[in-house]
Amino acid sequence: MTPPVRRPSSSRDATRISVRIVARASRETVVGMRAGFLLVRVTAAPVDGAANAALIRVVAKHLRVGHSAVRLVSGHGSKVKVLEVEGLDEAEVARRLGAEIDATADAEASAESAT
Repeated sequence: MTPPVRRPSSSRDATRISVRIVARASRETVVGMRAGFLLVRVTAAPVDGAANAALIRVVAKHLRVGHSAVRLVSGHGSKVKVLEVEGLDEAEVARRLGAEIDATADAEASAESAT
């Protein structure tokens, strides 16, 4: 399933992603699609913007863009957020996130089968 991405009305060089964040997780990862949102787990607590900063860092890493290319548009105090990614179109964001999600799922499946 492809991530929920869309082009914002104000800019042609940016794409928005609907995200649901799980703070205080045991590890940081992009889990995949859940209920129409991209589920991202971060280890930071939702205090003083730490979880938001961690979310931006994790998503930027998975998209292979700089931290400054990812911006929190809405949901600053909520579990459901909208991120804007500068410099990537919808198809490229979906492709990069999809590839990362597939690789993460394969790694988790291998780790579970090894135990």
